[in-house]
Amino acid sequence: MDTKIYLTNNRVSTLGFGAWPLGNTSSGHTMSEEEGIALVKKAFYSGINFFDTAPNYALGRSETILGKALSNVRDKVIINTKFGHHVDGIIDFDVNKLRSSIEGSLKRLNTTYIDSVILHNPNKDILMGQTSHFAILDMLKKEGLIKGYGVSIDTDEEVELTLKYLKVDVIELLFNVFAQSSRHYFDEIKKREISLIIKVPLDSGWLTGKYHKNMVFDGIRSRWTKHDIHRRHNLVQAIKEHVHSEDLTKYALGFIWSYDAVTTIIPGMRTETQLSEHINAWKSTFDYRLKSYFENFYDEKIKKEPLLW
Repeated sequence: MDTKIYLTNNRVSTLGFGAWPLGNTSSGHTMSEEEGIALVKKAFYSGINFFDTAPNYALGRSETILGKALSNVRDKVIINTKFGHHVDGIIDFDVNKLRSSIEGSLKRLNTTYIDSVILHNPNKDILMGQTSHFAILDMLKKEGLIKGYGVSIDTDEEVELTLKYLKVDVIELLFNVFAQSSRHYFDEIKKREISLIIKVPLDSGWLTGKYHKNMVFDGIRSRWTKHDIHRRHNLVQAIKEHVHSEDLTKYALGFIWSYDAVTTIIPGMRTETQLSEHINAWKSTFDYRLKSYFENFYDEKIKKEPLLW
Protein backbone atom coordinates (compact mmCIF):
# COMPACT_ATOMS: atom_id res chain seq x y z
CA MET A 1 0.00 0.00 0.00
CA ASP A 2 1.30 3.47 -0.86
CA THR A 3 2.63 5.82 1.80
CA LYS A 4 4.02 9.34 1.78
CA ILE A 5 5.80 11.61 4.24
CA TYR A 6 3.47 13.50 6.59
CA LEU A 7 4.93 16.59 8.26
CA THR A 8 8.64 15.81 8.50
CA ASN A 9 9.31 12.16 9.22
CA ASN A 10 6.15 10.08 9.50
CA ARG A 11 5.02 7.65 6.80
CA VAL A 12 1.33 8.12 6.18
CA SER A 13 -1.00 5.87 4.21
CA THR A 14 -2.22 7.63 1.08
CA LEU A 15 -5.69 6.40 1.99
CA GLY A 16 -6.80 7.97 5.25
CA PHE A 17 -9.88 7.53 7.43
CA GLY A 18 -12.40 10.37 7.51
CA ALA A 19 -13.88 10.00 11.01
CA TRP A 20 -16.88 12.33 10.72
CA PRO A 21 -19.32 9.36 10.65
CA LEU A 22 -17.99 7.85 13.91
CA GLY A 23 -20.78 8.08 16.48
CA ASN A 24 -22.98 10.07 14.11
CA THR A 25 -26.49 9.38 12.86
CA SER A 26 -27.35 8.66 9.22
CA SER A 27 -30.58 7.31 7.72
CA GLY A 28 -31.99 6.85 11.21
CA HIS A 29 -29.07 4.77 12.52
CA THR A 30 -26.63 6.07 15.12
CA MET A 31 -23.26 4.35 15.03
CA SER A 32 -22.55 2.82 18.42
CA GLU A 33 -19.20 3.12 20.16
CA GLU A 34 -18.63 -0.61 19.67
CA GLU A 35 -19.36 -0.39 15.95
CA GLY A 36 -17.03 2.58 15.60
CA ILE A 37 -14.17 0.94 17.48
CA ALA A 38 -14.46 -2.23 15.38
CA LEU A 39 -14.46 -0.18 12.14
CA VAL A 40 -11.40 1.84 13.13
CA LYS A 41 -9.49 -1.28 14.15
CA LYS A 42 -10.34 -2.98 10.87
CA ALA A 43 -9.14 0.09 8.97
CA PHE A 44 -5.84 0.06 10.86
CA TYR A 45 -5.23 -3.62 10.27
CA SER A 46 -6.09 -3.06 6.58
CA GLY A 47 -3.14 -0.66 6.27
CA ILE A 48 -4.69 2.74 7.06
CA ASN A 49 -2.70 4.73 9.61
CA PHE A 50 -4.07 8.26 9.13
CA PHE A 51 -7.21 9.35 10.97
CA ASP A 52 -8.91 12.72 10.58
CA THR A 53 -11.39 13.97 13.18
CA ALA A 54 -12.61 17.11 14.97
CA PRO A 55 -14.12 17.99 18.35
CA ASN A 56 -17.57 18.65 16.86
CA TYR A 57 -17.78 15.34 14.99
CA ALA A 58 -20.68 13.63 16.78
CA LEU A 59 -20.08 16.17 19.57
CA GLY A 60 -16.87 14.56 20.75
CA ARG A 61 -17.79 10.94 20.17
CA SER A 62 -15.62 10.64 17.06
CA GLU A 63 -12.49 11.61 18.96
CA THR A 64 -13.48 9.37 21.88
CA ILE A 65 -13.99 6.35 19.63
CA LEU A 66 -10.64 6.92 17.95
CA GLY A 67 -8.96 7.27 21.34
CA LYS A 68 -10.31 3.92 22.50
CA ALA A 69 -9.72 2.10 19.21
CA LEU A 70 -6.14 3.29 18.72
CA SER A 71 -4.81 3.37 22.29
CA ASN A 72 -2.70 0.24 21.83
CA VAL A 73 -1.20 1.38 18.51
CA ARG A 74 -0.82 5.12 19.16
CA ASP A 75 2.81 5.20 18.05
CA LYS A 76 1.87 3.56 14.75
CA VAL A 77 -0.86 6.01 13.68
CA ILE A 78 -1.17 9.67 12.74
CA ILE A 79 -4.11 11.67 14.09
CA ASN A 80 -5.29 15.00 12.76
CA THR A 81 -7.91 17.01 14.62
CA LYS A 82 -9.19 20.56 14.44
CA PHE A 83 -9.97 23.83 16.21
CA GLY A 84 -12.87 26.21 15.69
CA HIS A 85 -15.88 23.89 15.68
CA HIS A 86 -16.25 22.85 19.30
CA VAL A 87 -17.46 19.78 21.13
CA ASP A 88 -20.73 21.56 22.01
CA GLY A 89 -21.43 22.30 18.35
CA ILE A 90 -20.59 26.00 18.64
CA ILE A 91 -18.30 27.62 16.05
CA ASP A 92 -15.83 29.90 17.82
CA PHE A 93 -12.28 30.78 16.78
CA ASP A 94 -11.52 32.78 19.94
CA VAL A 95 -7.76 32.41 20.23
CA ASN A 96 -8.06 32.21 24.01
CA LYS A 97 -9.87 28.88 23.59
CA LEU A 98 -7.20 27.29 21.43
CA ARG A 99 -5.20 25.64 24.20
CA SER A 100 -8.26 24.38 26.10
CA SER A 101 -9.77 22.96 22.89
CA ILE A 102 -6.59 21.01 22.16
CA GLU A 103 -6.41 19.81 25.76
CA GLY A 104 -9.98 18.53 25.39
CA SER A 105 -9.04 16.71 22.20
CA LEU A 106 -6.00 15.19 23.90
CA LYS A 107 -8.22 13.82 26.65
CA ARG A 108 -10.85 12.40 24.30
CA LEU A 109 -8.20 10.92 22.02
CA ASN A 110 -6.47 9.38 25.04
CA THR A 111 -3.06 10.62 23.95
CA THR A 112 -0.28 12.89 25.14
CA TYR A 113 0.23 14.49 21.73
CA ILE A 114 -1.63 15.17 18.48
CA ASP A 115 0.20 14.81 15.19
CA SER A 116 -1.49 17.83 13.66
CA VAL A 117 -4.15 20.38 14.57
CA ILE A 118 -5.74 22.45 11.84
CA LEU A 119 -8.03 25.47 12.01
CA HIS A 120 -11.46 24.30 10.83
CA ASN A 121 -12.48 26.64 7.98
CA PRO A 122 -11.22 29.84 9.62
CA ASN A 123 -12.15 33.39 8.64
CA LYS A 124 -10.06 35.44 6.22
CA ASP A 125 -8.41 37.51 8.96
CA ILE A 126 -6.90 34.30 10.35
CA LEU A 127 -5.79 33.15 6.89
CA MET A 128 -4.17 36.55 6.41
CA GLY A 129 -2.12 36.13 9.58
CA GLN A 130 -3.85 38.98 11.39
CA THR A 131 -4.42 36.98 14.60
CA SER A 132 -2.19 35.22 17.14
CA HIS A 133 -3.47 31.70 16.43
CA PHE A 134 -0.28 30.52 14.78
CA ALA A 135 1.99 32.00 17.45
CA ILE A 136 0.11 29.91 20.03
CA LEU A 137 0.23 26.84 17.79
CA ASP A 138 4.00 27.35 17.52
CA MET A 139 4.17 27.42 21.30
CA LEU A 140 2.13 24.23 21.61
CA LYS A 141 4.38 22.62 19.02
CA LYS A 142 7.48 23.52 21.04
CA GLU A 143 5.79 22.09 24.15
CA GLY A 144 5.26 18.80 22.31
CA LEU A 145 1.46 18.80 22.55
CA ILE A 146 1.22 18.93 18.76
CA LYS A 147 3.68 18.03 16.04
CA GLY A 148 2.32 20.29 13.33
CA TYR A 149 -0.51 22.61 12.36
CA GLY A 150 -2.36 24.10 9.44
CA VAL A 151 -5.77 24.93 8.04
CA SER A 152 -8.82 23.19 6.59
CA ILE A 153 -10.10 25.23 3.64
CA ASP A 154 -12.39 24.95 0.63
CA THR A 155 -11.69 27.51 -2.10
CA ASP A 156 -8.88 28.62 -4.36
CA GLU A 157 -9.07 32.10 -2.78
CA GLU A 158 -8.44 30.54 0.64
CA VAL A 159 -5.50 28.56 -0.75
CA GLU A 160 -4.06 31.77 -2.19
CA LEU A 161 -4.35 33.57 1.15
CA THR A 162 -2.82 30.65 3.02
CA LEU A 163 0.18 30.48 0.73
CA LYS A 164 0.61 34.25 0.72
CA TYR A 165 0.38 34.95 4.44
CA LEU A 166 0.98 31.76 6.42
CA LYS A 167 3.67 29.20 7.03
CA VAL A 168 1.83 25.96 7.75
CA ASP A 169 2.73 22.30 7.92
CA VAL A 170 -0.60 21.01 6.66
CA ILE A 171 -3.43 22.05 4.34
CA GLU A 172 -6.67 20.11 4.27
CA LEU A 173 -8.49 20.98 1.07
CA LEU A 174 -11.84 20.26 -0.53
CA PHE A 175 -10.94 18.73 -3.89
CA ASN A 176 -12.55 16.16 -6.18
CA VAL A 177 -13.56 15.58 -9.79
CA PHE A 178 -16.38 18.11 -9.35
CA ALA A 179 -14.28 20.66 -7.41
CA GLN A 180 -10.91 21.33 -9.04
CA SER A 181 -10.56 25.10 -8.80
CA SER A 182 -7.44 24.83 -6.59
CA ARG A 183 -5.45 22.33 -8.62
CA HIS A 184 -3.12 25.00 -10.07
CA TYR A 185 -1.74 25.54 -6.56
CA PHE A 186 -0.65 21.93 -6.12
CA ASP A 187 2.87 22.43 -7.48
CA GLU A 188 3.49 25.30 -5.07
CA ILE A 189 2.11 23.29 -2.14
CA LYS A 190 4.47 20.45 -3.00
CA LYS A 191 7.39 22.84 -3.46
CA ARG A 192 6.85 24.16 0.07
CA GLU A 193 6.69 20.60 1.42
CA ILE A 194 3.24 21.18 2.90
CA SER A 195 1.35 17.96 3.64
CA LEU A 196 -1.87 18.01 1.60
CA ILE A 197 -4.96 16.21 2.89
CA ILE A 198 -7.88 15.94 0.48
CA LYS A 199 -11.34 16.11 2.04
CA VAL A 200 -14.74 15.43 0.41
CA PRO A 201 -12.99 13.33 -2.30
CA LEU A 202 -16.25 11.68 -3.38
CA ASP A 203 -18.44 14.80 -3.35
CA SER A 204 -20.25 13.53 -0.25
CA GLY A 205 -21.12 10.30 -2.05
CA TRP A 206 -22.03 11.34 -5.59
CA LEU A 207 -18.72 10.19 -7.03
CA THR A 208 -19.27 6.64 -5.81
CA GLY A 209 -21.86 6.39 -8.60
CA LYS A 210 -24.54 5.21 -6.16
CA TYR A 211 -26.63 8.39 -5.93
CA HIS A 212 -29.31 9.35 -8.46
CA LYS A 213 -31.82 12.13 -9.11
CA ASN A 214 -34.76 10.42 -7.39
CA MET A 215 -33.09 10.03 -4.03
CA VAL A 216 -34.24 11.88 -0.91
CA PHE A 217 -31.36 13.07 1.27
CA ASP A 218 -31.37 13.75 4.99
CA GLY A 219 -28.91 15.30 7.42
CA ILE A 220 -26.10 17.36 5.94
CA ARG A 221 -26.92 16.10 2.43
CA SER A 222 -30.33 17.76 2.56
CA ARG A 223 -28.49 20.97 1.63
CA TRP A 224 -28.76 20.07 -2.07
CA THR A 225 -31.56 21.69 -4.07
CA LYS A 226 -33.45 19.83 -6.81
CA HIS A 227 -31.30 21.69 -9.33
CA ASP A 228 -28.10 20.55 -7.55
CA ILE A 229 -29.32 16.94 -7.49
CA HIS A 230 -30.34 16.84 -11.16
CA ARG A 231 -27.12 18.50 -12.28
CA ARG A 232 -24.96 16.10 -10.29
CA HIS A 233 -26.99 13.15 -11.57
CA ASN A 234 -26.34 14.17 -15.17
CA LEU A 235 -22.64 14.67 -14.55
CA VAL A 236 -22.34 11.29 -12.88
CA GLN A 237 -24.13 9.62 -15.79
CA ALA A 238 -21.70 11.20 -18.24
CA ILE A 239 -18.72 9.83 -16.31
CA LYS A 240 -20.28 6.36 -16.07
CA GLU A 241 -20.73 6.29 -19.84
CA HIS A 242 -17.10 7.27 -20.37
CA VAL A 243 -15.52 4.75 -18.00
CA HIS A 244 -18.12 2.03 -18.74
CA SER A 245 -18.78 1.37 -15.08
CA GLU A 246 -21.50 2.01 -12.51
CA ASP A 247 -18.95 2.07 -9.67
CA LEU A 248 -16.96 5.30 -9.80
CA THR A 249 -15.09 5.17 -6.49
CA LYS A 250 -11.79 3.85 -7.84
CA TYR A 251 -11.81 6.39 -10.67
CA ALA A 252 -12.65 9.35 -8.44
CA LEU A 253 -10.02 8.46 -5.85
CA GLY A 254 -7.47 7.41 -8.47
CA PHE A 255 -7.78 10.82 -10.10
CA ILE A 256 -6.84 12.54 -6.83
CA TRP A 257 -3.97 10.16 -6.15
CA SER A 258 -2.60 10.98 -9.62
CA TYR A 259 -1.43 14.35 -8.23
CA ASP A 260 1.97 13.95 -6.62
CA ALA A 261 1.29 16.86 -4.26
CA VAL A 262 -1.46 14.89 -2.51
CA THR A 263 -0.33 13.28 0.73
CA THR A 264 -3.51 11.44 1.73
CA ILE A 265 -7.23 11.29 1.02
CA ILE A 266 -9.89 11.07 3.75
CA PRO A 267 -13.20 9.65 2.50
CA GLY A 268 -15.76 9.27 5.26
CA MET A 269 -15.96 5.73 6.62
CA ARG A 270 -19.30 4.55 8.02
CA THR A 271 -19.50 0.81 7.30
CA GLU A 272 -17.19 -2.11 6.65
CA THR A 273 -18.59 -2.21 3.11
CA GLN A 274 -17.48 1.38 2.51
CA LEU A 275 -14.09 0.60 4.02
CA SER A 276 -13.68 -2.40 1.69
CA GLU A 277 -14.66 -0.30 -1.34
CA HIS A 278 -12.06 2.31 -0.47
CA ILE A 279 -9.41 -0.33 0.17
CA ASN A 280 -10.17 -1.89 -3.23
CA ALA A 281 -9.84 1.52 -4.88
CA TRP A 282 -6.51 1.96 -3.09
CA LYS A 283 -5.28 -1.32 -4.57
CA SER A 284 -6.51 -0.49 -8.07
CA THR A 285 -4.35 0.76 -10.92
CA PHE A 286 -5.40 4.14 -12.28
CA ASP A 287 -5.30 4.71 -16.03
CA TYR A 288 -3.46 8.03 -16.20
CA ARG A 289 -5.15 8.84 -19.50
CA LEU A 290 -8.24 9.49 -17.38
CA LYS A 291 -6.48 12.34 -15.59
CA SER A 292 -6.74 14.65 -18.59
CA TYR A 293 -10.31 13.45 -19.19
CA PHE A 294 -11.36 14.45 -15.67
CA GLU A 295 -9.54 17.77 -15.88
CA ASN A 296 -11.19 18.60 -19.21
CA PHE A 297 -14.54 17.37 -17.86
CA TYR A 298 -14.33 19.90 -15.03
CA ASP A 299 -13.05 22.73 -17.26
CA GLU A 300 -15.81 22.25 -19.83
CA LYS A 301 -18.83 21.31 -17.69
CA ILE A 302 -18.32 22.78 -14.22
CA LYS A 303 -15.67 25.51 -14.05
CA LYS A 304 -17.88 28.36 -15.31
CA GLU A 305 -20.74 27.35 -13.01
CA PRO A 306 -19.18 25.73 -9.94
CA LEU A 307 -21.24 23.20 -8.03
CA LEU A 308 -22.25 24.22 -4.54
CA TRP A 309 -20.78 21.84 -1.98
